[in-house]
Amino acid sequence: MSVYLKSQKVIKEWVDYNNHLNMAYYVLIFDQALEVMLKKFKMGADYAKNEMRSTMVVETNTKYINEVKEGELVDILLTFFDHDKKRLHLKLEMIEKEKKKISSTIEWLSLYVNLKTRKVTEFENEKIKIMDHFIKQNKDNFNYEDLKFSSKIKK
Repeated sequence: MSVYLKSQKVIKEWVDYNNHLNMAYYVLIFDQALEVMLKKFKMGADYAKNEMRSTMVVETNTKYINEVKEGELVDILLTFFDHDKKRLHLKLEMIEKEKKKISSTIEWLSLYVNLKTRKVTEFENEKIKIMDHFIKQNKDNFNYEDLKFSSKIKK
């Protein structure tokens, strides 16, 4: 089970000389899909510009499982999400839509940063409530197996 974020078609510019999606574009697709969720948490691009606070990725673990080729459509799903006062921990899957095969996964850890001071800061109470509500609504959809960064969340 998981939470659907968005679909993305693989374009020609993202395909490398091996005739499949270049590794850098897997991360781009994941990052763009996560923006859907960050907006719900009031942490997306608009909030970074207006509130001068944003998330910054500090660690990732990416697995490339099956090739994705030009023109294929992939779904990006959130399979895990947690947080503490300053960090986001999440895992996403990329599913090739037609074949319904997992193409890639990425797990990452982000810090919440005050963009004026460029220092890590705590989430505002409003954001904590939004994230906790999201977790409560979706926890039965999360997969808690094979997580690399769980020990880095300080609850």
